Amino acid sequence: MSMFGLDGTEITGLVRALADPERGSVPELFARASWTGIAEPGDRAAGELVASLGAGGALTALVDTWPLVRILHAASAGGSQLTAADLEAALARWTPRLKSGVALVALRQAVRFAVRLLVPGDPAWPTGVDDLGPHAPIALWLRGNDATLAAAQHSIALVGARAATGYGEHVTMEASAGLVDRGFAIISGAAYGIDGMAHRAALASSGQTVAILAGGVDRFYPSGHDALLARIVEAGAVVSELPCGSPPTKWRFLQRNRLIAAASQATIVLEAGWRSGSLNTAGHAASLGRPIGAMPGPVTSAASAGCHRLIREYAATLVTSAAEMAELVHGTEVHDSEVQDRPDTPQGRADSTSLRVRLTDALSLRAPRSVDDLAARSGMSIAEVQAELGALEIDGGAVQRDRGWVCRRS
Repeated sequence: MSMFGLDGTEITGLVRALADPERGSVPELFARASWTGIAEPGDRAAGELVASLGAGGALTALVDTWPLVRILHAASAGGSQLTAADLEAALARWTPRLKSGVALVALRQAVRFAVRLLVPGDPAWPTGVDDLGPHAPIALWLRGNDATLAAAQHSIALVGARAATGYGEHVTMEASAGLVDRGFAIISGAAYGIDGMAHRAALASSGQTVAILAGGVDRFYPSGHDALLARIVEAGAVVSELPCGSPPTKWRFLQRNRLIAAASQATIVLEAGWRSGSLNTAGHAASLGRPIGAMPGPVTSAASAGCHRLIREYAATLVTSAAEMAELVHGTEVHDSEVQDRPDTPQGRADSTSLRVRLTDALSLRAPRSVDDLAARSGMSIAEVQAELGALEIDGGAVQRDRGWVCRRS
């Protein structure tokens, strides 16, 4: 038996070990798992194509190389708003990743680490992420407890600087413990600093905590938090929208932030520099209409400048205690006028800056990589890679060797 050109018997065994069979047929579940590795997180075209054709139908269209017109017609009949230009660019991005057996390797690794594959409709699925529309995850990979992820329906995200101060860690510890006492699950990104303290305090208070990663759940990142993430797997949940084996990249961290914001009922920034990535999470929360809060710090502290910026420029609510954070969840609405001009809210649009970030992530300082390899690693089309390589070479960020391109250290 063959499935999408692969051994259907092995696929069936792997999928049944990973997913709830009541959530869909084996081909559909396998297709959703495959799409998490074909399209980069937040890819609008992938979201619309899967929504209109089903994951299996969309994957069949790629594997069987349907003509562009046929795919566009089928997608339009399913309610998609994709244009021919959208679809042509998307196919160019996805084709370099259509390598036979890659999805099977990810599934085998998932079984090895007792990972679960979640799809929309699963009882553990965090329904808040559905508010992302076509930018929502096609599937999620879970290590840990279903019940913890289900508890995310009543949760608050606590985020902040990696280079946290003693003040920042102290207020985070009190906020996390206080919110757990009020029945909230804590969502964060498992990074050093504020994120790590939020998770540790929730665990110490016997609360529920969810860590959302920017890479596969089989490879904990940062490595210094291996022990913490192992504890979260035992008592909470570690989640990613990327398949096992996927490395975290700068682009994926930015896209991961949208899941942290969407899965929770409110986002609190406890300590952040002027250009902290935590502001990106707050921006996603605001664009979704979720309340955002910011903890003030000493006016002399650069580590709190981002929090003060959120309060002053972006209408974040000033919060000083867990009680005030909990108030944000009850009856607070963010009006459209307050959502405009939020800091850094990428929603999968491939502008030049995001392409540059993705290409730089894919380049190596030592190992030369071909254009085809860079396209597969970055989720960009070959044409986009070639164009960005030229610009990056002019800027001194990349250099071509005999066997491919390498990143030039700045």
